[in-house]
Amino acid sequence: MKPIASVSLDLDNQWSYMKTHGDAGWETFPSYLDLVAPRILKFLDERGLNITFFVVGQDAALEKNREAISSIAATGHEIANHSFNHEPWLHLYTRDELVTEFERTEDALEGLTGTRPRGFRGPGFSLSPTVLDVLGDRGYEYDCSTLPTYIAPLARAFYMLRAPDVSPEEREKLNKLFGKFSDGFRSLRPHFVDAGGRQIVEIPVTTFPVVKTPIHASYLMYLMTFSPALARLYWRMSVTACKLTGVQPSLLLHPLDFLSGDDVSEMKFFPAMNVSASQKIEFLDFAIGLLADNFEIVTMRRHADSFRATSFQGNNGVQAERA
Repeated sequence: MKPIASVSLDLDNQWSYMKTHGDAGWETFPSYLDLVAPRILKFLDERGLNITFFVVGQDAALEKNREAISSIAATGHEIANHSFNHEPWLHLYTRDELVTEFERTEDALEGLTGTRPRGFRGPGFSLSPTVLDVLGDRGYEYDCSTLPTYIAPLARAFYMLRAPDVSPEEREKLNKLFGKFSDGFRSLRPHFVDAGGRQIVEIPVTTFPVVKTPIHASYLMYLMTFSPALARLYWRMSVTACKLTGVQPSLLLHPLDFLSGDDVSEMKFFPAMNVSASQKIEFLDFAIGLLADNFEIVTMRRHADSFRATSFQGNNGVQAERA
């Protein structure tokens, strides 16, 4: 029996990237969901995969995005919470602001899909004790807002260099984008965290075991711009390292992993947008195929449920031994 691995996709829309990048016009909420959602669903359907989509509430609330998001839910994929306004400074929100943010997102997602989200990922991996408390109070089962890597400050600096129009005020808010150096010491394995007096499951976005360099798809696409062979070798090594260390990987995807600058010219500033969509999809076929050869691919909720069940069995075993 294969160990499990989860796959998720943060459904970040065009406007959210423009907003963080400091580009004018994001307030009209330009969207590429009608273009990318069918492409992603076709890719997943051809491989018989069900994954988790972390959806932004603002997108679910807009009529122009309803068909695209509804089609994702209708095909059996899990819909989870990715905040309402997609601001990577949720850690600066007050408790009341967070409650409003969660309420609006939950109402938008439930109104569109008929199901209330049970999982959460903060934009830009933004997380705080207050965020966790609100998650616990609202009955969430799992969180996926940690990226255990030492290179977060480098990634943030690189992003800021490519975002010259971001205001000083917003730069200050983004000073924890992608996390901090000490996040590299976090565990790669699912674990329980305290959330408002409740224990919920934290599932980190997997990085390369031990060295903690990123292995999410957008990083692999970035490596492709230097050498497709290097990107493939790095991914093979990552999967092998996960198997050897007993890490059940959780692979993160984004819409831009299925798009090129030719599809959305406004996104050409983003790394690897000079790589064609067909090349990206070919690489994803290889990456997902290798993952499926070695692991059973499940949703984030199933990953959390599996960890919870295993932990419960383990605790019962310890109690039985003591008895």
